[in-house]
Amino acid sequence: MAQDAFQGVPLRSALGRVRGKGSARGGTHHWFMQRVTSIALLPLMLWFTLSVAALAGASHAETVAWIGRPVNALLLLASIALAFHHTAAGLQVILEDYLHKEWPRLVAILLAKGACWLAAIAAAFAVLRIAI
Repeated sequence: MAQDAFQGVPLRSALGRVRGKGSARGGTHHWFMQRVTSIALLPLMLWFTLSVAALAGASHAETVAWIGRPVNALLLLASIALAFHHTAAGLQVILEDYLHKEWPRLVAILLAKGACWLAAIAAAFAVLRIAI
């Protein structure tokens, strides 16, 4: 009879029940990096947009020469790295919000990050191939 009195009473503390359900420290870094990359992308995208507009009507050789200039190549590489990092982080947030089961969420995040890495590497390779 004494055992029946304790049925339904949780034996774990509140802290024990929430362990493994996420870290309060990890989200702040993720949030901060999203803001840093978005602020860094603002001038880079403005530069890129104005540069592409100035190249309107340029020949293929002129465009390749523009990409081959060291400053332009460096800014393009920075834009590629930041844009794909920002995209991967944003996709991760979306997937974490809408996929509630752990394994499908983990697989989707890994696929999204992998796709962003592959696209960033391909874009960076294209710029480096022209610039070097």
